[in-house]
Amino acid sequence: MLLVLVAVAVSFTVSASAGFGGSLVLVPALGLVLGVKPGIALAALLLAANNIVKVVLYRRTIPYRKAAPVVVLMTVGAFAGAVLLVAAPERLVVAAVLVTFALAYVNERVERRSVPRLDPRVLAFGAGATSGFSGTSGPLKGLAVRRLGLDRQHLVGALSLASLVGDLTKTAVWTEAQLIGADGYRLALAAVPLMLGASLLGRHLNRQLGERGYAGLFWTVMAGYSARLLVGL
Repeated sequence: MLLVLVAVAVSFTVSASAGFGGSLVLVPALGLVLGVKPGIALAALLLAANNIVKVVLYRRTIPYRKAAPVVVLMTVGAFAGAVLLVAAPERLVVAAVLVTFALAYVNERVERRSVPRLDPRVLAFGAGATSGFSGTSGPLKGLAVRRLGLDRQHLVGALSLASLVGDLTKTAVWTEAQLIGADGYRLALAAVPLMLGASLLGRHLNRQLGERGYAGLFWTVMAGYSARLLVGL
């Protein structure tokens, strides 16, 4: 339980400051404690609750119209991935996590060679699908929203909205499939004060960073996702 609470605090702070990245810490921590599938499901519930707080905090800088296509496609992908997770063997889910990061890495390499970049809508659907199936969208969500050309405040707002809708979709599917029980919801309720404190700290960090500092934080989170791939190997 102590490990879970520490992971929750760290993941919520990272998520509120960068706009995404909470699953980087929370999914593996809960997976170690509860097992892969239950850990992924509980992480979605906790992150959904935390994203409600983030959306409230960033409500004035959420570009609803510009982010809408990305959010819709990410939600559709998340639903499809979440349904697949319910019936998939656990080893396949673990493999999907690794493949997610590998695909993101390949996409980055392609961009560096000046090959036409993937459309943000394609990345958005892929981010939702991999998030629903493996518990984390890897860098795909960050790349999809970053290509909307937003400043850091609106970027974090758009990422928070996309994360909220996607996590709520996954939570609904996995609650129906009984991967999330009453204990999970009680834990989410008990963690509300932690969510508020960590989210306020994350917003403070975001405001202090500046555009260059935020860019550094954004790519640090992206590097963290890639490091998870290497550790898995």
